[in-house]
Amino acid sequence: MGRSRRSFKRRLGTRRYKRLFVLVTEGCTTEPEYFGMFNTSKTVIRVKCLCGKGSSPEYVLRKAKEYISRNQLRKTDEIWLVVDKDNWTDSQLNNIFFWTDSANNRSLALSNPCFELWLLLHFEDATPATAEECIRRLKRFLPNYDKSVKYKDFLSKISNAIQRAKTKDQPPCRDYPRAAGTTVYRLVEKLHQPGEPT
Repeated sequence: MGRSRRSFKRRLGTRRYKRLFVLVTEGCTTEPEYFGMFNTSKTVIRVKCLCGKGSSPEYVLRKAKEYISRNQLRKTDEIWLVVDKDNWTDSQLNNIFFWTDSANNRSLALSNPCFELWLLLHFEDATPATAEECIRRLKRFLPNYDKSVKYKDFLSKISNAIQRAKTKDQPPCRDYPRAAGTTVYRLVEKLHQPGEPT
């Protein structure tokens, strides 16, 4: 008895987002987990974090260039380099800034001294000068910070963090903060859309 052949039609994939944000980060845990909270089935944006074994500005820049060479970005898509000041030199940071500044869909989000400053600004207005102090102060609000953090709990505090970071960035720096501060708020303002269901 012959079997009738079923015809399978491949469903064409549809993009469920209006904008793609490609974030090339130094860290492979904290930053991707934090920015991951902006990815929902109902959101109008999609966030894709890239990271690897390297953590220098040069490595982050190389990952960004590799992504662009393999993937076509639409006019509305953006690529962001998310790095810490750490002990990197101005020469290293200027190199990545000049690259991001050379196209409209590229940007730099830098925290001085570290990404934890941005996290801390969700809870208090502080300007710790070192990464160690940032983490120590953050642990007053998140005792288990090194082990597990529910970043969804940050959503209600994002507006406060943005306002605090903006206040520190006066007048707004064109490239990156030389003193304690962060320009991550510029990226988060684009990602966080309070009117959208989460």
